Parts: sequence; C-alpha cells; structure tokens
Amino acid sequence: MENLWEIVKTIVIYFFDHLLFWNLLFAFVIVFFQRRDPKSVWAWLLLLYFIPVLGFIFYLFLGQDMNKRKMFKIKELEDHLHEAVRQQEHQLQTAELGGSDESIMGYTDLILYNLQTTGAVLSDDNDVDFFTDGTDKFRALVEDMKKAEHFIHIQYYIIKDDVLFQAIKDILIEKAAQGVEVRVLFDAMGCRWVNHKRWKELREKGVMTAEFFPAILGRLQLRINYRNHRKIVVIDNKVGYVGGFNIGKEYVGLDKKFGHWRDTHMRIRGSAVLALQIRFILDWNYAARENLLQNAKLFEGVNSGNRDFCKMQIISSGPDNTIQQIRDNYLRLIAKAKKSIYIQTPYFIPDESIYNALMVAVRSGIEVNIMIPCMPDHPFVYWATYSYIGDMIMAGAKCYTYNNGFLHSKGIIVDGKVFCYGTANMDIRSFALNFEVNAVVYDKKKAREMELLFKEDLKVCKQITKDSYASRRLIVRIKEQICRLMSPLL
Repeated sequence: MENLWEIVKTIVIYFFDHLLFWNLLFAFVIVFFQRRDPKSVWAWLLLLYFIPVLGFIFYLFLGQDMNKRKMFKIKELEDHLHEAVRQQEHQLQTAELGGSDESIMGYTDLILYNLQTTGAVLSDDNDVDFFTDGTDKFRALVEDMKKAEHFIHIQYYIIKDDVLFQAIKDILIEKAAQGVEVRVLFDAMGCRWVNHKRWKELREKGVMTAEFFPAILGRLQLRINYRNHRKIVVIDNKVGYVGGFNIGKEYVGLDKKFGHWRDTHMRIRGSAVLALQIRFILDWNYAARENLLQNAKLFEGVNSGNRDFCKMQIISSGPDNTIQQIRDNYLRLIAKAKKSIYIQTPYFIPDESIYNALMVAVRSGIEVNIMIPCMPDHPFVYWATYSYIGDMIMAGAKCYTYNNGFLHSKGIIVDGKVFCYGTANMDIRSFALNFEVNAVVYDKKKAREMELLFKEDLKVCKQITKDSYASRRLIVRIKEQICRLMSPLL
C-alpha cells in the first residue's frame, strides 16, 4: 500500500511540475480541434490561464462542440417532405406563392431559407391562441388532454414534481388506462431533481417516458452544456402547444420568489401541428432509441383551424446542426424591419451578428423596443444581459424592465406583420447550444395582437433611460464587466 501511495504521489508531483506543458496541451486542443467562435475560444483560454487544469475539466463538461456529430437522422421523412418542399420552393421562386399575398409579401426569401435549410414547410390553415398566464395555459391544456382519443405527446425542458405536475400526471395515467398512447419526453438536466421513482411509477401505469441526455452515476451530467429546451405538446394531431412555460408551480404564479410569471405560449390548430409532431418524434426517437416514423397513424388526423387562418413555419435549431436557424431568422427579421422591432427575452446576450443588426436598426431610425425581467433567475446571465442592454440604450433603443413578477416570454415582432416566438431566448446559448423550437407567423392581425400584448406589459414596466443607466452603482458596473467577459460561456 505504501508503494502504491508513493507511485500516486510521484505522478501528482510530476503533473504539477509540468503544469505549463499540460495547460498548453489543453489550449492546443481547444484552439485546433474545435471549430468555434473566436470570442468563445478566448474566453476558454482565459479560464485555462487563471484556473489551470480545473478550467479544462470545466471545458469537458461545458465546452464540447457537438456540431460535428449529427444526432438525429431524418432520412425516413425525406420522401414525405421532399415533394412539398420542392413544390413550395418552385412557387416562391416563380412568384406563384406570395406574389399577391399581403401576409408574406417581403418575406418570401425568409420562407425559402427555412424551406431549403430544414424543410420547414409553410402551412396556411392554422389558427392560434396566445397564453400569457400559466393558469390559463394549463387549464386549456388539461381540457385538451381530457379529449385525447389516440395519443398525447408531451415534451418539456423542466418538469417539477409539485402540485401542477400531480394534476397533469393523474390525467396522463387516466388516458393511458383508456388506451391512449401517452409519451413524456424530458431533459435530464432540467428534471434533475425529479426522483426516478416518479418516472418508474408513470411507466408502471402505462405512460411511456424518455430522458434526453440522461445522467450517469446518479446525477453526474457529462453533457450539461447541451439542453433540450423545447416545450412541445401534441394531442391527436388536432392541437399543438409551443412556447415558454415549463411544468412547475412557479409557472402558474405559486412561487413567492418570482410572483406573477409572464410568458408566451401558443395553442395551434392546423397543419403546423404536424410539424410540431415531427419535431417531437425526432427527439423521442433519439432519446428512446425507437423509430416512431414507421408508425403512420401518428401522422394522421390533422385538421385545419376553424377561424382566422394564418401562415406559419415551425423552425428548430440545436448543436446537432451547423446552421443556427432560429438565430438566422431573428437576424433576417431585424434586417428586414422598416418601422418597428419588439423583443421580449429573459436573457439578452446577442452574438455579434444580432448585436450589430440591432445597432444598425436603431441608428437607421427604426423603433427598437427590448423588454427584460426586473430580477435575475440566473445572476451571471442577468448582469451580462444588463451590460448589453446598456449598449442598446446608449444607441437609442427603448429598453424596459418588467416589474410585475418575472418575464420569461421569448420572441420578436417586426413591423406589425410577422413574429417569431417559442422557446429560444435572445442569447448565444439558445442560438448555438440548446435544442430549441419556434413558430414564425406571417399574419398582420396576429402580429398586431402580439404588439398589443407587449404594449399592455409596458403599463407594468420601468424604462431604463440613458441617465438611469449611466448613474448605476460601481458594484453594478463591476458585475456587468465580469459577466460580459464570460458571456460566450453563459
């Protein structure tokens, strides 16, 4: 035993005697073996410099690049989608689609981009309801689940084992007993505090569950940096939900820390529901090691909406793809703005392209409005957000803090004509690291409805003026600078 201890001691001493060499080796790996943004590289190198060895351990958990690994194969869908995609591409290129359609006039290039990059078909038979209050959203969801006859597909980033999930769980078990196929897909990181006995209980009652990027050795998560942040519910292909609400008591205003929870969720009826279904199934196939694409019944039963039809594309992005589609949609919408831009986001950490596009828009006389929370749920992210908000204010944007609880709504509205809302924040993590899903809606009536919701929120907001921002305390300035320096890693 003494000899073994001496060997270990010798190895440790040797390692630390050659610490500079190992640090250079780790830096070499980061710089030359990963294709990533230069600012992110420098942030990691700084971390390595100030925290040798331990910094590289952080990198193994947080910094691995997954773009090189294609985690989902959608080959099975290509035959079904190819014809619709090619047909819409031809119509857009020959002006047969959108030539005289006011709702998409000026956005055919964006529609074509979404078609060509990920096969996001434009559907025109959808109606949409908006929920900004969690109680209303979950009340509607429960009623829709009670009507399910064939299947219920549920996917959330966070599911907390509390009073809200208990109510939903009881309905899922009841429907499974009736022969309805019930599937629950959850993210391991977002649901890390849920006891695995809870999922076992559901499975024993006939509810199928799957865990995205499961932890190893209990709660050890090696892919902590890559989170499935999507929130999707599809019921019988007749109704679909997508937006910002997770499952937990805080999302229905029962957490004293946050109070009222302001979010945005959409209830969709129409062909866009099938796009949400496909997104769910691709994620489920990966997590559960199944192939539900072979089950034709899961793609049947789609009905058109019954009022106020609007055109829509469902877009998604994640680290499994080199194309940051949601970021690119935000970027294109900002670049195409003529009059106004409204942004709601709990985290505002734009990458360089979004930052510059917004700066150009502000300095071009376009009205840019950005709303963020008045309180942090993640302090480092919040102070980095406040730093970037300061830049926008000084450039001439109107920026507000939402003072009636916590703002978790995520999206952008442009010119009262089009909006893009869903699960993606206006930050680098959502653009490149998280698995996200948004809906792009091309419809003046619905876009103006969203604008009115934004303006209603202004009644409980406080504007951050140039004077108030310039007079912030020294400690706030220090927090901002430190957190902004780390923003590529947040």
